[in-house]
Amino acid sequence: MVNAIIRGGNNLRGRVEAPGSKAHTHRTFIASLLSEGESKIIGALESDDTEATIRAVEAFGAKVERTSEHTTISSSGRIETPKNPLECGESGATLRFTIPIAALAPRDTRICFSGTLRRRPLQPYLESLKQIGVDARLEEEGKVKVRGGGIEGGKIELRGDISSQFISGILFATPKAERDTELTLTTPLESSSYVDLTINILEKHNVKIVKIDSRGYWIKAGQRYTPFNHKIPGDFSSAAYILAAGAVAGSNVRVSNLDLDSLQSDRFILDILKRAGAELKISNQEVEVSRSRLSAFDLDATDCPDLVPVCAALASLAEGETTIRNARRLRFKESDRLAALRIELGKMGVKVMETEDGLIVQGQKRLRGAEINPHNDHRIAMACSVVALGIKDQTVITNMECVRKSYPRFFEDIASLGADVVEQ
Repeated sequence: MVNAIIRGGNNLRGRVEAPGSKAHTHRTFIASLLSEGESKIIGALESDDTEATIRAVEAFGAKVERTSEHTTISSSGRIETPKNPLECGESGATLRFTIPIAALAPRDTRICFSGTLRRRPLQPYLESLKQIGVDARLEEEGKVKVRGGGIEGGKIELRGDISSQFISGILFATPKAERDTELTLTTPLESSSYVDLTINILEKHNVKIVKIDSRGYWIKAGQRYTPFNHKIPGDFSSAAYILAAGAVAGSNVRVSNLDLDSLQSDRFILDILKRAGAELKISNQEVEVSRSRLSAFDLDATDCPDLVPVCAALASLAEGETTIRNARRLRFKESDRLAALRIELGKMGVKVMETEDGLIVQGQKRLRGAEINPHNDHRIAMACSVVALGIKDQTVITNMECVRKSYPRFFEDIASLGADVVEQ
């Protein structure tokens, strides 16, 4: 296990290119697998999670060629039965997208997953999939068996407040079902922008999803995916940590490769920074931020749960009391993020109260360095690093490698801006 020692107090300055969007990368890989022909993806994110999806794409029969500039996926559009169990690791998107897709294979597929993903909700998804003829069941902890032979289609009801990835998985697979599918959500959809992103990418591959209303979708059977060449935009979820670092410890910190018209819900970080009083300059594909006197703010995390850790970091160094609500789903991420943030920020002297569905953070003028356990959660590691940059003490982030899940270059990038970061 490798640790990162961060000595705060340095003035950060310079430019970082945001890594490719993880959400876009997963979805373009899956859509390309389902397309008949060759699709080229420029700027795809290389991380532990996206590598899991690439492994699945290859296991289902597509050919993948990679260079330093692009990824090319060549597929027949048909799903082959994997020769070996699919290894999803801790990638929730890979697991949830591949379960219904595996039903399109001729024979049974076994899908394995590990770590904290084993405690995240899955059974409601498997139960709902039965309604459209997908037989997927847990054989044992961390292993799902999916019966092959196709998807019947028909009517399916599913909760919308557990994971938007459940909905996206169904939208990917059912255009190849035997009959039309009508998907109805029994509760309001949370993180709706991720489903909108899925639909947008499907449309680029010539697949049409009819949105009936805020809780209903109609998917015509027998649709044919066609290839499409994608350019992946920068990831606002990851860029948020660099922007926050600039707000607490920088002057002229710039993040490029950001599509300001992106469907990513986490572009909301720009509004949050403004509300907190950060000094922003926004131009074409680039955002510049400098150290500012930050004030408390309120966050409704319904549609941007991944921003909660970075917002808790900003709140730690802001004047006043910040309230974060509608973040209950964070209890079932790589860690219980609400509890992890309370514990780890508390070590640094931040007053954090955990509520049923969120956090109340009292900003502090004087904080201290600490040894941080990120709970094997990439976003906890990056959030606590942001706070460490804003104070003059030394902080140790244990198991720094956990950032490989979404942003492998995070520590290198903050070091390139002038942060004092040493691996131990």
